[in-house]
Amino acid sequence: MSDRFEKGMNILKITNKEIIEQMFDELKDISPDLGRFVVEFPYSEIYTRDGLDLKTRELITVAALTAMGTAPTQLEHHINAALNVDNSPKEIVEAIMQMSAYAGFPAAINGINAAKNVFKEKGLLPVK
Repeated sequence: MSDRFEKGMNILKITNKEIIEQMFDELKDISPDLGRFVVEFPYSEIYTRDGLDLKTRELITVAALTAMGTAPTQLEHHINAALNVDNSPKEIVEAIMQMSAYAGFPAAINGINAAKNVFKEKGLLPVK
């Protein structure tokens, strides 16, 4: 196991340990290297940089995925990760709401629905 892989896995265990096995299982029969790349690049090289803490990085990721509007599964995973690194449901909702001005209402509504799915699963509704 490479140092980059271990470093990335350590971040994934903090942010979203619930999906690690699922991610590798989904890719193992078609592109196992893609799972390794995900661990070694964003989680090892980006998430561990100085300058931002994990809480801020996950909130930014939620905003970016909301704005993209093309990655609903990953958005839910990162909403979960944002909760795991001490973002509150209200902070997550506000980050998604902010995207309505920059990505449009459909993207923000889809983002809110993704958040609602995660919050409902975790018993965090209604958001106060």
